[in-house]
Amino acid sequence: MTDPHSRQPGACPSGMPRPLSGARQYSPLRQYGTSCPAPSTTRRGEAPGTGRTRGSAGPGSSSSPAVPAAPATPAASTASAMPASSAPPGTADAPTTALGFPGTPGATAAGPPEPRRPGSPPVPPIAPPGERDRGQEPARQPADRSTFEARWPAHHGAARLPAEGPGNRRAAFYHQIRDEHGPVAPVLLEGDIPAWLVLGYREVVYVAGTPALFGRDARIWNAWDLVPSGWPLQPIVGQRPSLRSLDGPAHTRRLAAIGDVVGRFESHDLRARVTRGADTLIDAVAGNGRAELMSQYAGPLPAMVNAEMWGLPAGDLTALARDLTLLVSGGTGARDARRRVHAMLVRVVRRRRDQPCDDAVSALIAHPAELTDEEIVEDVMATLTVAQAPTADWIGNTLRLMLTDDRFAVDLAGGRLSVGGAMAEILWADPPIQNLVARWARRDLRLGGRWIRSGDLLIFGLSAANTDPRARPRESGRAAGNNAHLAFGHGEHRCPFPAQMAAETIATTAVEVLLDRLPDLELAVEPTALLWRPSVWVRGLATLPVRFTSP
Repeated sequence: MTDPHSRQPGACPSGMPRPLSGARQYSPLRQYGTSCPAPSTTRRGEAPGTGRTRGSAGPGSSSSPAVPAAPATPAASTASAMPASSAPPGTADAPTTALGFPGTPGATAAGPPEPRRPGSPPVPPIAPPGERDRGQEPARQPADRSTFEARWPAHHGAARLPAEGPGNRRAAFYHQIRDEHGPVAPVLLEGDIPAWLVLGYREVVYVAGTPALFGRDARIWNAWDLVPSGWPLQPIVGQRPSLRSLDGPAHTRRLAAIGDVVGRFESHDLRARVTRGADTLIDAVAGNGRAELMSQYAGPLPAMVNAEMWGLPAGDLTALARDLTLLVSGGTGARDARRRVHAMLVRVVRRRRDQPCDDAVSALIAHPAELTDEEIVEDVMATLTVAQAPTADWIGNTLRLMLTDDRFAVDLAGGRLSVGGAMAEILWADPPIQNLVARWARRDLRLGGRWIRSGDLLIFGLSAANTDPRARPRESGRAAGNNAHLAFGHGEHRCPFPAQMAAETIATTAVEVLLDRLPDLELAVEPTALLWRPSVWVRGLATLPVRFTSP
């Protein structure tokens, strides 16, 4: 979700970047911006327009044809050419370049990238494959990976983002990638699909705050021809007709409607709803002396509150919570989960068209933005997806911290003052959303000492960026002089303030009510026995078993 009233450093009121010399907050980022010219299509030592080295035959043999230049993007067509260089594109060398961050690994003085071979990768499906009247996934031939190294030379030997996530060695995993590759690292997704992982705090802020250079339209991705049918990450990466895939006025119009609707719920009313739901769930387990908090409390509670807010059927909230968690986690079952949630929301919107009620869906239908049914369904689904699992994991991760860390577990009975500190620590050190499929480059440019080409996919490493030693030198506690964590994102696509406040109210109330009702709560297993759900995208416990004295 995003904020329609955002103003980023180096941006004018329209949201377009101005020359970044006036952005005092992030002076090293002045090297980026609209003044970054387009890379040359001729490498050093090549005859212009031939793709061949002067006085020699083409690559590989005397009959090798010249590599044609890739079609220029609109933004790049008006820019001047960069000086040529013979260094391999996308690779790192001396960290003293004016365009890189001085003294950081991965800062390069390498030349502009060699143009990729042109092609016609299939356009991604707008709707999930198989949905009636909403488009079908095009049949895809087996990907030709023979030119992979030529197209993505920096990704030879790149780190793989494991589908199951790094588990308990999360911090060491991202530290190693940062040490080896710098703030922008080449990575491979499931199926060896190339992408860039942005681990630097300042780089994430820059990319998120410069929509003219980095957009949300997945259809410009230059690796669609490598994506196999049935790719598990299709629900996360694929283009959807929701506000999350839009930029500019269309995005602002739909985001404003969502922000207005979420903002109509006052915090004291929301807190009362959460308290009622929390008491109901605690009553169900209080007599047992034991509970599994993720499935019996942290997961169902946000689903109960969101169902009440949005007017959703309360028949099987456990199934709704499971499906929404699959949508944000990815993997097997995510496509079927999306179809189920989509079908449910279609029925809700149609019913509210005929019979309006005092809920958020009815408010969206009546909003002056005059959203269509399809827009409402897609935007509500996007909102629920980021409202369910991340909030549940914020609750679960906070409880784990308070039950295992002596800074917060000294006196749970009188621990109200420590709840806020524990929740803030989670957003910095262990945010529910670890990595985020974020942007696609609109043109060739430099970022963090790397050549990023038009159509490249950039993934925000939110957890890694929060622990960037340049932005947060201390390993624990809040950073001195920097309270702007990235757990809610940044830029025009960050979570809007009303939604942030709603998530915080739900999570805070959930933790406080639980500790008030069960003051001697403790873990039922050793902390090392707690397991994380297998996902590289989210950070949430699979289970959180506890014991307590029955009232």
